[in-house]
Amino acid sequence: MASQTHFCHVFLLSFLTLQFCQLFSTEAEAGAKLYIVYLGERKHENPDHVTASHHDMLTSLLGSKEEAVSSIVYSYKHGFSGFAAMLTEAQAEELAESPDVISVRPSRNYELQTTRSWDFLGLNYMHPTGLLKKSNYGDGIIIGMVDTGIWPESRSFNDDGYSPVPSRWRGVCQVGDAFGANNCSRKVIGARYYTAGIDDSNLRIDYLSPRDYNGHGTFTASVAAGSLVRGASFHGLAAGDARGGAPRARLAVYKAVWGSGRGSGAGNTATVLAAIDDAIHDGVDILSLSLVVLEEDSFGSLHAVAKGITVVYAAGNQGPIPQLLFNTAPWVITVAASTIDRSFPTTITLGNNQSLVGQSIFYNSTSESKNKYMPLVLGGSCSPESLNGTDISGSIVLCLAYSLEPGFPTALSTVQNAGGKGLIVAQFTINVLEFTKECIGIICVLVDFDIGYQIEKYITTERSPQVAVELTHNAIGKEVLSPKVAWFSSRGPAIPFPGVLKPDVAAPGVSILAAKRDGYTFGSGTSAACPHVSGVVALLKSLHPDWSHAAIKSALVTTASITNGYGMPIQAEGNPRKIADPFDFGGGQIDPDRAADPGLVYDIDPKEYYKFFNCTTGQFDICAEVLQPVYYLNLPSISIPDLKTTTAVWRTVTNVGEEVNAVYKASFEPPPGVQMVVEPPTLVFNATAKVHSFKVTFTAIHKVQGDYMFGSLTWLDGGAHAVRMPIAVRVVIRDFYADVA
Repeated sequence: MASQTHFCHVFLLSFLTLQFCQLFSTEAEAGAKLYIVYLGERKHENPDHVTASHHDMLTSLLGSKEEAVSSIVYSYKHGFSGFAAMLTEAQAEELAESPDVISVRPSRNYELQTTRSWDFLGLNYMHPTGLLKKSNYGDGIIIGMVDTGIWPESRSFNDDGYSPVPSRWRGVCQVGDAFGANNCSRKVIGARYYTAGIDDSNLRIDYLSPRDYNGHGTFTASVAAGSLVRGASFHGLAAGDARGGAPRARLAVYKAVWGSGRGSGAGNTATVLAAIDDAIHDGVDILSLSLVVLEEDSFGSLHAVAKGITVVYAAGNQGPIPQLLFNTAPWVITVAASTIDRSFPTTITLGNNQSLVGQSIFYNSTSESKNKYMPLVLGGSCSPESLNGTDISGSIVLCLAYSLEPGFPTALSTVQNAGGKGLIVAQFTINVLEFTKECIGIICVLVDFDIGYQIEKYITTERSPQVAVELTHNAIGKEVLSPKVAWFSSRGPAIPFPGVLKPDVAAPGVSILAAKRDGYTFGSGTSAACPHVSGVVALLKSLHPDWSHAAIKSALVTTASITNGYGMPIQAEGNPRKIADPFDFGGGQIDPDRAADPGLVYDIDPKEYYKFFNCTTGQFDICAEVLQPVYYLNLPSISIPDLKTTTAVWRTVTNVGEEVNAVYKASFEPPPGVQMVVEPPTLVFNATAKVHSFKVTFTAIHKVQGDYMFGSLTWLDGGAHAVRMPIAVRVVIRDFYADVA
């Protein structure tokens, strides 16, 4: 029987992983594979009884208890019931027929996705006001990091001055290779690791322990909750104080991804689900997962949310193409990546004394290259073919990257192998610079096409063109237009849940300085954006311990900003650049201080999510017999992918502001081509009426097969509160029409 296998070509830019995946049909491999058997809610109070029931279930299938015990690699028993087991395809199909089983699915591979940013967001450590001060820096909150582990000796995890580990903590410090019990502390309060289904080639080069070989987990943990570190920098660039968003929060580490991978790593559904299951048991408040998987597999996070845990995921790095968004379940917070107000200008001086400015992380120089004029050569795309026959020895080469091919690593390798001393790459602006820091002993600078054209014109008109390149310096503040949605950040609409507007919010994720082993480095990706939101969530949970996961998500979405530092609309990088819309950044760029006092929140009982959970059977409590349109869920956004004539949706808001007697009036911008009515248009809150519902009716003005159009609904109290809900509507006259731009 033929099975389907994903083959992914991975292009790595430090923590940024760009995947170009195709689906091929191959013959199923003989023998057993790792499968995830999902059984729904935990059926016994004693976890050991749950494990025994898993063994009994598999014994009836395999005929031997010993074989069943050896087949099961993980027994999920805390947040939900299920197990990961080595099964043949026939055994998996037979097990799926059991009336006790919700689903049996192959374990899928996960990919990883990745200090000025916190000041940029208004959370200044040296002069704390607002959320950072009121939350006591997130003290007492436990963030679970499901990633590649941690480097506990990093200064970012110093526990000086910390109070004892919270008494509610039920986790463990799992020892192993180069990781002892003393590597856990009052900062890193627990650590576990998971190896089932991980290829031996990745395990051999890694530490068989929670210690982080890859570097990704240390980076993300330090962004979310790193302790204050004075004088951090990357070779003098971005120098200053490094810290996490919630610097007093505690960290629980779950190593579920392995290998070097330069950001890609290797993990699977089995290891990630085991981490989530243990985290539920251990008592974490937040789960931060800078990971993506090619197929939606979100029941683990659903159970975590049902237990009161806020789950934050990366959106993925497959932008700017639409519909390549990951982690789109309505019960998680999905984070896009944006830029901050810092850039790294690098001055290029041509032989005619014309000075131009590109960007780079060019810190390593020798007397041979520093500010010294060197020959300048035109190299076309800098592929081996374009440089064939061109003498570039001792020269700096101008590469014109009109497409992603051959790619920067290939161009760099080609130029180096041919004896070149540097390359200036002209490309459309993406503001991702991390790969230039790998240019040891060779000069690398990125410029846009306009500057590339000026350099090319100089080369073609001069007999002996030359160029000198200065070391990079920092530019910070108003001279850097920010934020912008990062070029690589994955965009909606979401395929598995088109009735959910995703991503939810955007957060800093470009050229972020954070910890790696004993030092600090730059990383870009939604991997870096995700822990920014996790850190803010820790502050919100500390300030508002009674708020639900849905209330926190609502506060982030409805207070997010859609304008930059100059009050102009936020742009989304791409080809071409455009004004950002909700499929780029959801509600907008997070605004932590405003999220601390949102005025109104859209709250959800976690059991409401069950009405929208797609099961193959309806006999379990978690499974809806008939799936409702997911836009009926009380989300802080509205996405209607199939408006034919008229559709009405209801929403309910709860007043969480200090003003008990409050009046909110509706202000809305209907999507173009859609009539929009809000009833009632005014909401009056008092001591007895803290919750109000309202109806939003959408009517198509034109009978046309349309594209998604965007609007908003904002509730205003005439004071500090503006509760803005992003809206996306697509008018259709035919279902399953292809154009979803």
